[in-house]
Amino acid sequence: MKRIPSWLTYTVLRLVVFVVPLVVLLVIGIVWWAAVIAAALIGLCLSYILLSKPRNAVSSDLYAARHRDKPAPSPDDEEDAAIDAAGSQVAAGPSAGAEAAPSTAARSDAARSDADQGGAPSGQKA
Repeated sequence: MKRIPSWLTYTVLRLVVFVVPLVVLLVIGIVWWAAVIAAALIGLCLSYILLSKPRNAVSSDLYAARHRDKPAPSPDDEEDAAIDAAGSQVAAGPSAGAEAAPSTAARSDAARSDADQGGAPSGQKA
């Protein structure tokens, strides 16, 4: 016989912990919206106190399902990744990013020279 999933057990127990106080409050004669709010608060408190084992089982199952597909990296995989990274840096060359954007010092020097000449800083319209 198959085992009932822990998430299903926990969900049914949470519903029972909510519905039982709701029915009791409605039978007593409390207004329906107040009974729903009170039943939700009662259910929250009772489930926190009474359902710790099913809650832990659900969290363990979720963790196991989330982390089961990841194989542990082997030292060979880490070495291959390091070699690939080093190879891509060498292929790019040392000056690949140097021409794309001027350095901060060069930009501040240009801004100072523009300010000395009374013009707008470089890159801005006067």
